[in-house]
Amino acid sequence: MKYTVGQYLATRLAQLGLNHVFAVAGDYNLTLLDEMAKVEDLEQVYCCNELNCGFAGEGYARSRVMGASVVTFSVGAFSAFNAVGGAFAENLPLLLISGAPNNNDYGSGHILHHTMGYSDYRYQMDMAKQITCEAVSVAHADEAPCLIDHAIRSALRNRKPAYIEISCNVANQPCTEPGPISSITNSLISDDESLKAAAKACLDALEKAKSPVVIIGGKIRSAGCAVSKKVAELTKKLGCAVATMAQAKGLSPEEEAEYVGTFWGEISSPGVEELVRESDCRIYIGAVFNDYSTVGWTCKLVGENDILISSHHTRVGHKEFSGVYLKDFIPVLTSCVKKNTTSLDQFKAKKIPVKQVPVADGKAPLTTVELCRQIQGAINKDTTIYLETGDSWFHGMHFKLPNGARVESEMQWGHIGWSIPSMFGYAVSEPNRRNIIMVGDGSFQLTAQEVCQMIRRNIPIIIILINNSGYTIEVKIHDGPYNRIKNWDYAGLINVFNAEDGKGLGLKAKNGAELEKAMQTALAHKDGPTLIEVDIDAQDCSPDLVVWGKKVAKANGRAPRKFQTF
Repeated sequence: MKYTVGQYLATRLAQLGLNHVFAVAGDYNLTLLDEMAKVEDLEQVYCCNELNCGFAGEGYARSRVMGASVVTFSVGAFSAFNAVGGAFAENLPLLLISGAPNNNDYGSGHILHHTMGYSDYRYQMDMAKQITCEAVSVAHADEAPCLIDHAIRSALRNRKPAYIEISCNVANQPCTEPGPISSITNSLISDDESLKAAAKACLDALEKAKSPVVIIGGKIRSAGCAVSKKVAELTKKLGCAVATMAQAKGLSPEEEAEYVGTFWGEISSPGVEELVRESDCRIYIGAVFNDYSTVGWTCKLVGENDILISSHHTRVGHKEFSGVYLKDFIPVLTSCVKKNTTSLDQFKAKKIPVKQVPVADGKAPLTTVELCRQIQGAINKDTTIYLETGDSWFHGMHFKLPNGARVESEMQWGHIGWSIPSMFGYAVSEPNRRNIIMVGDGSFQLTAQEVCQMIRRNIPIIIILINNSGYTIEVKIHDGPYNRIKNWDYAGLINVFNAEDGKGLGLKAKNGAELEKAMQTALAHKDGPTLIEVDIDAQDCSPDLVVWGKKVAKANGRAPRKFQTF
């Protein structure tokens, strides 16, 4: 078989295990899309706009080794860059592929459409370099294989997005045949001496500790399921209490005896903040400390005896071990740790009561407490629940997850509207899971169009749309008239997207009885998405959001630093 540049790229993605690539057509990428379509193992999935296309690729990367999105030059890529920034922040290998001007136009002085109006077209590459781990420009077919492989390899190794732009007249030009995919997927190996030294330092710290605690952070997500399983094996052998940070909800099996809940400062699960504070050796694995995760910098607990294990380095007290990769280090540590159940025994001895949520009066106005009670009843081992940026984060921390259930959130980038297109991409990869989104009305309005693509592909996603008249999370941080939005007929919008052939459902629920009926309908509906619009009072939100919002607002409102002037 003879290969073109576009076919080479598509073949590499298929070799990685991708079955889909997301795309929005534009005249600079049309030939590229034609060539990529010739690779039968890679289906093109079309999106409504480039922002959604980028987020769909990001969602796909949450399930597969990588996600990929194809857009056109400038007017497409600029929009997609928002999603690329999110993938960088969330440590997800998204490959953004952009069509680019004809290579004869570079340096010609020609002014082209879809550009900034001047003849230097390197500006998009310069921008991409700031938000990716690698950016390459393919202007000649003979250099395409090397550049394409380099960009993909960089994304996989760094767990970050990469960028490839391909001149529109190069995509259909012949190039060499791709070799074994192992040349791209072979991973970096930890330095053996550093690996042994890091393990010894950890063991020494654990030998001295009376009450160690493991806290799992969000970077475990990007490491993949295999590493998550290895971490679970480590925590099982240690036998100490295990908590997850908010961003890591669902990344530690919650049915295991060692799991104690969420560590999120003042709004932690009952008893967990005290447990973590009192520990004399906190073992952080994949932790992210930012203003959100520390509740406005009020709970960054890192002491001299603590262990911080990250994706490519480990810190034990004042000692740093670089070149130690998580995938290598966790099994080594597991093989030599000793069981210490002290923290777990202390936690269980407190016999913290489990809060019971009573069934609400079926005819009473719907509350977030009753809404979450009913969502909890729909969660099984095959569920993935997306928590949109906002109040959904805080409600989601209280869900009890059976082993196998997953939670996805975007707590570093925090882009409202992320969940709809990201879940679309995720569900294209995982159509047989019970996929549920909790999203607010304000967030939904940013990216609502992608629901029509769920309808187009008959994907049975359940969208719980909380209609509470605005940006609730912003209200609790800093309120003003800008937090109020125009109401939509959200359930009615599904009929607009259905048009003449769609099978999506739009339902409304104002009380518990109506919600129960709607949930039953949604769970039974397999021919497309079901959007359930639930009416919630604007003042009804998670108490945790109120506490968190005040602390974050205080951090945002700190007075400027004073600099001495001369």
